[in-house]
Amino acid sequence: MGFFSKISEGLKKTRANFLEAVDGLLKGHAKIDEELFEELEEILIMCDVGMTTASSICEELRKQVKEQKVTDPDKIKEMMQEIIAEMLSNTEGLKLNTKPSVILIIGVNGVGKTTTIGKLAALLKAEGKKVILGAADTFRAAAIDQLGIWAERAGVDMVKHNEGSDPGAVVYDTIAAAKSRGADVIICDTAGRLHNKKNLMDELAKISRIISRELPDSDVETLLVLDATTGQNAVNQAREFKNTANITGIVLTKLDGTARGGVVISIANELKVPVKFIGVGERIDDLQPFDPKAFAKAMFENTMEFN
Repeated sequence: MGFFSKISEGLKKTRANFLEAVDGLLKGHAKIDEELFEELEEILIMCDVGMTTASSICEELRKQVKEQKVTDPDKIKEMMQEIIAEMLSNTEGLKLNTKPSVILIIGVNGVGKTTTIGKLAALLKAEGKKVILGAADTFRAAAIDQLGIWAERAGVDMVKHNEGSDPGAVVYDTIAAAKSRGADVIICDTAGRLHNKKNLMDELAKISRIISRELPDSDVETLLVLDATTGQNAVNQAREFKNTANITGIVLTKLDGTARGGVVISIANELKVPVKFIGVGERIDDLQPFDPKAFAKAMFENTMEFN
């Protein structure tokens, strides 16, 4: 299955839900009027685009319709696709230019954090990079065991301590192992707690200090993993974490299992944090670099006949 096909297949539920509503709306309108815009905004909100972003999309649509003197409702979908692609365009790949570079993975338990780490490790290894994992979510034995399974699947090394150990010590030892083994990228899991922001902030600050001290010139990415099936709750989680950590990118998982894929647009537009990867399936190669144009196209495509 090709790159675009995977994204399109992963967005099947979102697209079906969204397009059915939009197509029904456009068929019921012979002209573009204020009623159409209001109903369109409601559809966007129902697809978890969020009220603020839905309003922004419709305002831009009104502006373009007026400027371009568009009268045919059938043109609306194409215009929306371009507006959404532009709204998502603040994206960029991982910055991993140093050896080693560091990726910190944060997010609450259950969002697919461990799975994301395994898939990301496999993706980077396929690019020819030597990857080492640090099991710094030491508060759950299951997290350490799961990461070990994914390290094995991806064929990469992992550093771990016993359950309840100091996460900072795990990060320190992972950095030492990366240096001695000539690793290109360190990926560190962190504890999935949001209920106690002070503990989380203190822990992330300590980990950051260790990285700054041991690898003062290294590139560091802090990726927040969010579960797309939670819709606007994912946006709220992102806001909370953004207040606590210096997030450089978002990974949105489980897009294939939800009709709430519109949340990607809400996150990118309202939080101004780039979406860097999306999860569109269970397989190890189903973590895809985020492509705004491909995502917008996949939301609006009526056919599954792709190359």
